[in-house]
Amino acid sequence: MILKDRKKLRRLMVIQEVSQRELAAAAGYNAHSYVGRLVRGQVSSVGTDAALRIAHRLRVGVEDLFLPDESSNSGDEDHKGAS
Repeated sequence: MILKDRKKLRRLMVIQEVSQRELAAAAGYNAHSYVGRLVRGQVSSVGTDAALRIAHRLRVGVEDLFLPDESSNSGDEDHKGAS
């Protein structure tokens, strides 16, 4: 899935006091660096499961943060070991 607005993601994290490490853990990632790159705009996609978990952790609908992307189904596995 494609992140709509990285600034909105960052705002939600700040308001709710959620760290990159906490969000990465919620998304199922082994390392927090991918979330950091997502927040900085260096990457823009996450797998469907990760998007759902991120939205759930931030207490928003997945459609508030992400747009569907056909190639995102395998994205979770690609980023779990990112460091």
